[in-house]
Amino acid sequence: MSEQYVTLEVHTEFVKRIEAEDNRQNKRIEIIEAKQAQISELVASVKVLAVNVENIAKEINKQSQRLDEIESVPKKRWETAIACLISGIIGAVISAVVAWAVH
Repeated sequence: MSEQYVTLEVHTEFVKRIEAEDNRQNKRIEIIEAKQAQISELVASVKVLAVNVENIAKEINKQSQRLDEIESVPKKRWETAIACLISGIIGAVISAVVAWAVH
């Protein structure tokens, strides 16, 4: 077997290139880790936002129910007024018929 040796210069150049690649990879990893941290923060914010939206939707439903109740009050009053008016008219007609029949 023949043994091959590399010169110190070749070895030094090889080490420089490996270290340079190592540094590039470390920078890329740092960037990726920073982006991952941002994504994690964003996910947490979206979760909070989703909970807030759900709470707002529940509150809107409650407000909608209250609004329906408030809007139904005048309607009920109007229906009561119409019923009283109709009852009064019917009572007056019956009273007139009975008064006419009695004379």
